Amino acid sequence: MYELTDVRKIFDDGSVALDGVSLAVGRGEHVAFIGPSGAGKTTLFRVLNLTILPTAGHLRLDGIDVGTLSDAELRRTRTRIGTIYQQHNLVGRLRVVHNVLAGNLGRWSTATALVSLVRPRGVGEAERALGQVGIPEKLYARTDELSGGQQQRVAIARVLVQDPNIILADEPVSSVDPSLAVSIVALLRDLSHETRKTLLMNLHSVELALGYFPRIVGIRDGRVHFDLAPDQVTPELLAELYAGHRDAELQLERF
Repeated sequence: MYELTDVRKIFDDGSVALDGVSLAVGRGEHVAFIGPSGAGKTTLFRVLNLTILPTAGHLRLDGIDVGTLSDAELRRTRTRIGTIYQQHNLVGRLRVVHNVLAGNLGRWSTATALVSLVRPRGVGEAERALGQVGIPEKLYARTDELSGGQQQRVAIARVLVQDPNIILADEPVSSVDPSLAVSIVALLRDLSHETRKTLLMNLHSVELALGYFPRIVGIRDGRVHFDLAPDQVTPELLAELYAGHRDAELQLERF
């Protein structure tokens, strides 16, 4: 699905966010990315969802070098990738149904999208997606009146309506309590497995990554530090990955 070869990303201020990342992800794989804050994980996901392009190196999606795509081709390709963010990116004053149906924006015309704000188009689709994430009764609730965990489920339902080939989840549970974090990670894993989607997730919690993913990629200083099965990720490797960072104690205290 993805093939990255010596990918670098240098921002306008000269900071190097990614420095020679080479990585391959197969169709339907589930991969967790871990590493200290500022390691480059979010930048990597912005490259993977085609929000930004590499400064150097090559990114191939299904064998096609994205650097060769026109603007129109890039826009079409982005519809195949669904991203779930830490901050949900929902419109709080709108009803849940409208936020969920926003998953259709990549294939709706502007006129259809505007009409749907008045009379939602595809209510049954939204209701099914909310049923999959466990909150069908919130269909017409005002979004900003939901709890943080419920809002994250709305964001997941929006991606289900989008029906992408790839789901990228960038720290999707960092703003919820630990018990809810487990349920959301398990939900994303199970839904992706059922629909045979590729799932890549940035996680602050090493414990969640090791417990729910068959492949763990450690990112440090914009580079791949290791790429291993969870039973091969040793306390020593984790200590190296988080060495010198303030979140090291939080991540390593269980190992």
